[in-house]
Amino acid sequence: MRICSIASGSSGNCIYVGDDDTHLLVDTGISKKRVEEGLRILGIKGEELSGILVTHEHIDHIQGLGVFSRKYGVPVYATRGTIEGIKGTASLGQLPEGILREVAADEKFILGSLEILPFSTSHDAREPSGYRIENGKKAAAVATDLGVYDEYTIRHLRNLNGVVLEANHDIHMLEVGPYPYPLKRRVMGEKGHLSNELSGRLLCDILHDELQYVILAHLSKENNYAELAYETVKLEVTLGNNPYKGEDIPMMVAKRDTVSDVVIL
Repeated sequence: MRICSIASGSSGNCIYVGDDDTHLLVDTGISKKRVEEGLRILGIKGEELSGILVTHEHIDHIQGLGVFSRKYGVPVYATRGTIEGIKGTASLGQLPEGILREVAADEKFILGSLEILPFSTSHDAREPSGYRIENGKKAAAVATDLGVYDEYTIRHLRNLNGVVLEANHDIHMLEVGPYPYPLKRRVMGEKGHLSNELSGRLLCDILHDELQYVILAHLSKENNYAELAYETVKLEVTLGNNPYKGEDIPMMVAKRDTVSDVVIL
């Protein structure tokens, strides 16, 4: 399996997950042109995609969905609440008839060689979800936009070979930063985003010897930066109640405007 971040951050998100036979996108929160450029770097054409998995209806996750789906007709998979949110987003325009396919948390479905398990997440959207994706040999997951996590979240992220994990903000930067107070409360709330520290603690709960790579994602432009997220998560692993040290875990930070290296699991 392969994982690649085409774009990640508060301004737009698009993650590729696939193998030799089946290619998926998780979210299309950037322009069609940028999605196409990312796929070109990966050697994939838009019409070769088997599906787009949408985590939730916020614009930084669906901005390019309308234009991209009208050009390529790729099926879009999302929960009922997310589909309602997509349909209610006027800026997307009219989506092709029948392109939206409803899925449900904790109900597996198959796309080509991949088995996909949606799981519920805690975020201020209608019915947000993450996705666990397996091909019988390897397992990966995309888990962003998590206000909090619990044993349910941990259970869905155990025994992975690769994970895209939110590290949205540094708490101190958020507290003293430019956001108005209600927005700060939203970001730090149970339906907001994971801080660097909480991301590291969640990682501690899912670490095992076969976890080959971690991609830290969805960093806030105003309240975080890559080196801080990276070092904070590593420190949480080192200090955590586990047999690992931060430097034991191959890890990168997904960038806002640059396609990441391809992680091969």
